[in-house]
Formats: sequence, C-alpha cells, structure tokens
Amino acid sequence: MTTDRPVGYWLKHLDHLLERQFEEALADVSLTRREWQVLHAIAAGAATRARLREAPAPFWAAGNGPGPDEVLMVLAARGLTGQGADIGLTDEGRAIHTRALERVECTRRTALTGLTPEEYARTVRVLSVMAANVEADLAAR
Repeated sequence: MTTDRPVGYWLKHLDHLLERQFEEALADVSLTRREWQVLHAIAAGAATRARLREAPAPFWAAGNGPGPDEVLMVLAARGLTGQGADIGLTDEGRAIHTRALERVECTRRTALTGLTPEEYARTVRVLSVMAANVEADLAAR
C-alpha cells in the first residue's frame, strides 16, 4: 500500500470500496446501503420522518441515489416498516434488520482489521477536525 496520495484520494477510494462491500454484504437480504441506513435508523429509534432525514444526512448530500423519503417508501412497500407519522419496523423488518446487522458488523470488523481502537478513534477525530475546518471556511465565505 502506498501512502503518497492525498487524503482526498483515500477518502473517495475507501468510500467506493465500502459501497461495494455493503452492496455485496446486503445482497442476500435485498437491501441497498441507503435502505440499510434508514432501516437501521428506525431500529435505533429514529421513528419520525424528520429524524429519518437527519440520521443518514451526510450520505444523501452527494445526491447519489434516492433520498430518504423514496427509500422509506420502498421499505414500506416491502412490508419492512409501517407508514404514517411514527414509523416502526414490522416483524419482517426486525428479522431483516437482524440479518443485515450481522453482515454489517462483519464488514466493519473487516475494514478495521489491523487497527487498534485508539488508532480508529484518532482517525475519526482527525477527519472530524478536517471537516470542521472546511465547514468553518465555507461558512466564512
């Protein structure tokens, strides 16, 4: 592995690889990464449409794929979620979430192989500081 490339390269490269990894990991439960994110947000307690729009917001910002409302319609049509103001998982939704969660946790373990918890925390901190720096610069313009 070479480290002579800038951080932007590695961020885009890793994002692309994670998309592929999620696609393959969730294929047998027929979920896309975005569907997983909404399903998981519901399972974690984000049971209103407003909270569902906030939970995975950074993933929608790039404009890649359907938005949260469209994803929610797909999940409801599959019978995985209820509809209305407060949204919850159906029995089938809970079963799919459990199966998908196992696969997602496995992909996360794979991605973190060789990193200590401290290295991971430091990486997240560095990226969050970089994001805050760019956000502040953009806000100042």
